[in-house]
Amino acid sequence: MQTENRNTTTRDTENVPQAGPAGPLAGRIALVAGATRGAGRALAVELGRAGATVYVTGRTTRARVSEVGRTTETIEETAEMVTAAGGVGIAVPTDHLDEGQVRALVERIDREHGRLDILVNDLWGGEHLLATSVFGRKSWETPLADGLRILELGARSHVITAALLLPLLIRSDAPLHVEVTDGTAHSNRRYRENMYYDLAKNAPIRLAFGLGQELAEYGGTAVAVSPGFLRSEQMLSHFGVSEENWRDAIAQEPAFAIAESPHYLARTVVALATDPDRGQRWNGRSTSSGELAKAYGVTDVDGSRPDAWAYFEDVTYGGKERSAEDYR
Repeated sequence: MQTENRNTTTRDTENVPQAGPAGPLAGRIALVAGATRGAGRALAVELGRAGATVYVTGRTTRARVSEVGRTTETIEETAEMVTAAGGVGIAVPTDHLDEGQVRALVERIDREHGRLDILVNDLWGGEHLLATSVFGRKSWETPLADGLRILELGARSHVITAALLLPLLIRSDAPLHVEVTDGTAHSNRRYRENMYYDLAKNAPIRLAFGLGQELAEYGGTAVAVSPGFLRSEQMLSHFGVSEENWRDAIAQEPAFAIAESPHYLARTVVALATDPDRGQRWNGRSTSSGELAKAYGVTDVDGSRPDAWAYFEDVTYGGKERSAEDYR
């Protein structure tokens, strides 16, 4: 199953932080690509809470800000949160569209641990392009440069990361590759409003499907996961609310009543990572936080179990007169 015996390769561990208290993922090495904020940050923290050593990457650091333009979240802060939660957080500034930077990341993980057990591909960073260039526009009305940037951020970055990290992942005795996107294969059967956005958000679903076929030989699992209506830092800022008073935004957007915290998806992915039968249950599939939560008995931070995609299917598109609370 492994391509290399872990015990025969010399590791450079002199300056590598050591694992903290034991947890269900103690001893596991994870990478969350795109962990600056939102679901990526929560995924890193919850993997750390379960005991994993988590490499966190992104473009916004305390010294540099990405095109997203938010200085309030950095990968250093995410790494500190991982460690505070009980794991080991390691921040590595990385632009995943830069092949050289990703290769350097691979070399570092290889040098320090010799393998990767969990790869979470949560790269995006294109929200700033949506309101001005995507939503409400036909594809030919979208500036070509913006459309191509969306494909770079949402698809090309995922391909580069998978291509270069998978050789490390298959050294694990139980490889897990998680593609994070917006929507499931079922929900995305509907057109996602704009050609560029539709392509970008469906590409990770096909990546997980294809890589599931390839990883099966190594006892691995690849799965595409989607949050529902995510209460990310950016979304909360957009509505002018905080996590404490997020329900105040329902007056502006009624569908926000089904919103979920980033930790909801993260908790379900941890449950998936600790499931010894995950390959048989999920390999190659596309799923959501709501579906995984039901399967594993996971709840959000407020104790609810929202299923946003079921709500959208029944109420937003199906016209049923039901409350969002019926889907929590």
